[in-house]
Amino acid sequence: QVRLVESGGGLVQAGGSLRLSCTASGGTLSSYGMGWFRQAPGKERESVAGINWSGGDTYYVHSVKGRFTISRDNALNTVYLQMNSLKPEDTAVYYCAAARGQYSVRDFLALRYDYWGRGTQVTVSS
Repeated sequence: QVRLVESGGGLVQAGGSLRLSCTASGGTLSSYGMGWFRQAPGKERESVAGINWSGGDTYYVHSVKGRFTISRDNALNTVYLQMNSLKPEDTAVYYCAAARGQYSVRDFLALRYDYWGRGTQVTVSS
């Protein structure tokens, strides 16, 4: 059973930056495709960024392209989400998630994950 713990959320002004981290225990992250999704109050979950096991393929929702960067360090069992130029509409709880087996853009878009963490709150003030 993989356990994922997110950290790095907080309150930031519009235009600011945050770096989220997701650390895993109970499993080796190098076996999993990884992603970040978010959910704002009253809204559906939205896939934000994804990365395959090697880091060679990354995926982003259109609204964060050019502002967010997903990366991973398999040696540290950690995945990161660097968020720059934050906007108030980025306010949400951000979740880290892991997918077994092949991970592609289809899995990213469909939010197909086997494990996810409890989330970390990101609040962007205007």
